[in-house]
Amino acid sequence: MGTPGAGCCPGRMQSSRSKPCSCPSLKLREVASMYFTLVAAFLVILVVALQGSVPRQSDFPYKVPLDPQGLLELSWNVSYPEQAVHFQLLIRELHFGLLFGMSDRGELENADLAVLWSDGHNSYFGDAWSDAKGQLHMDSQQDYQLLGARRAPEGLYLLFRRAFSTCDPKDYLIEDGTVHLIYGILEKPVRSLQAINVSALHGGLQRVQLLKPNISIPELPRDMQTMEITAPDVVIPSQETTYWCYMAELPEGFSKHHIIMYEPVVTAGNEALVHHMEVFQCAADFDSFPRYNGPCDSKMKPERLNYCRHVLAAWAMGAQAFYYPEEAGLAFGGPGSSRYLRLEIHYHNPLVFKGRRDSSGIRLYYTATLRPYDAGIMELGLVYTPVMAIPPGEDNFILTGYCTDKCTQLALPSAGIRIFASQLHTHLAGRKVVTVLTRDGRERQIVNADSHYSPHFQEIRMLKEVVAVFPGDELITTCTYNTEDRSRATVGGFGILEEMCVNYVHYYPQTQLELCKSAVDPGYLHRYFNLVNRFNDEEVCMCPQVSVPQQFYSIPWNTFNRDVLKSLYGFAPISVHCNKSSAVRFPFSDPKSDDFWKELSAANY
Repeated sequence: MGTPGAGCCPGRMQSSRSKPCSCPSLKLREVASMYFTLVAAFLVILVVALQGSVPRQSDFPYKVPLDPQGLLELSWNVSYPEQAVHFQLLIRELHFGLLFGMSDRGELENADLAVLWSDGHNSYFGDAWSDAKGQLHMDSQQDYQLLGARRAPEGLYLLFRRAFSTCDPKDYLIEDGTVHLIYGILEKPVRSLQAINVSALHGGLQRVQLLKPNISIPELPRDMQTMEITAPDVVIPSQETTYWCYMAELPEGFSKHHIIMYEPVVTAGNEALVHHMEVFQCAADFDSFPRYNGPCDSKMKPERLNYCRHVLAAWAMGAQAFYYPEEAGLAFGGPGSSRYLRLEIHYHNPLVFKGRRDSSGIRLYYTATLRPYDAGIMELGLVYTPVMAIPPGEDNFILTGYCTDKCTQLALPSAGIRIFASQLHTHLAGRKVVTVLTRDGRERQIVNADSHYSPHFQEIRMLKEVVAVFPGDELITTCTYNTEDRSRATVGGFGILEEMCVNYVHYYPQTQLELCKSAVDPGYLHRYFNLVNRFNDEEVCMCPQVSVPQQFYSIPWNTFNRDVLKSLYGFAPISVHCNKSSAVRFPFSDPKSDDFWKELSAANY
């Protein structure tokens, strides 16, 4: 249930980054086990008790719909001094109760839950947990604290509080990254909490970043202008998942400006369907790009649109406006910058609504008064190459990419750079991502980490504090993958069923360094294939015409082959890519390795 780490209480799996917590005595725990909150006829008694105590909208700055119909709406705020989250849950249609809570990957089983339920006469609220079979149990320590309830024309509001860390082994540890929120609806009265099995409930999940950074909003300039990049009246396809692409372009002669802020533009009524959005700028190598407005995976999509990958803005459900630091802005327009932009919208339509029209997108705020620094975006992690692969059937396979001290020594200015935001990225097998900064061989700072990462929830996240990176520092990005549902190896690459391990860091001042990544030395991978051939009955074809993916696909994945590959990725030399924005490498790279990578790319792509 909680994230593994260093325990602060017996039985409690507590994150090593959380503050120490004090544990209640056994006597208090015994008393707590007898506790539940009775809110008899809560629509009357608690409403009367709380008259005049309606919280202001600004008290809960973050808001998401929980269910696809928008019948459940969650608002929240974060108190870092109290180390707690305050929730406001709006229930527009209440039947006989509901469950709300958190779990590692969004399952209703093995979950930490706040439960409101009715036996047909009285109604109750309590802190509970579900076991692996979905059976509910009252928690011996009540850590979801009900603060009140009130009736309003739009529905019932529940106000409750939860500490980040509780010292309860049955509680979820709230951390900085993605949190999988879950809900379940009780359609019938239940005689007791123990009569509820969550596996039989109508429910769902919503992913959010609960612990938003407490950052003040910078003052915006008077000459600020806005530009909306929005989809033109799209009919949302009647299927659960759609990625929609739309091409837009800047006016001719559009001079250099700084983007200083952006925010979502979501069509009213579609708040529960528009999951996340991104605006990409196209490569300046091409004079023009074809117009397109359709599904991103359509065979009709022009191939040239694949060259629109430079991120200008990214938003995900639950996120607010994104502000650049006062001293920097993201440059777009002007010489050497493409006029063409690609908007990508992820529609999540699990109820398969038909005929919904949408014109959502992102509103850019920009200024012609350039700030002192251009912001830059740098790619950290692993090179997009099939030499980095994950065997099938793995529940916790780790790959690591390095931005080495040699690269930063050559490419960064003596005063260093300042990282202020980060966007973690993998494909479907990714489960955890972390980037750490090391200096003189010692870990100094976590740049960004997500222990419950989901490829279905990707946003640019402001860091709680700016990370200073100097020449000679190293940035190490580690990704954890799960391939238990796959029958053959997953190789690195651009395809959705291939894998990536990337952290797009946003920083200033902009430098020529745009990509700082690594992969295992290809020569050592060939030694691995030779070793597999020597110690296994089944031969792995190593003919020159056979691609690296095909060689991986032919490996019999026994324990020996898995363990040797893990060792190879952990200890073999690496090939480092330290690239300028022009894709030209900084001069320390090994030319022999360069030749091999060119041959490998020609053979596999």
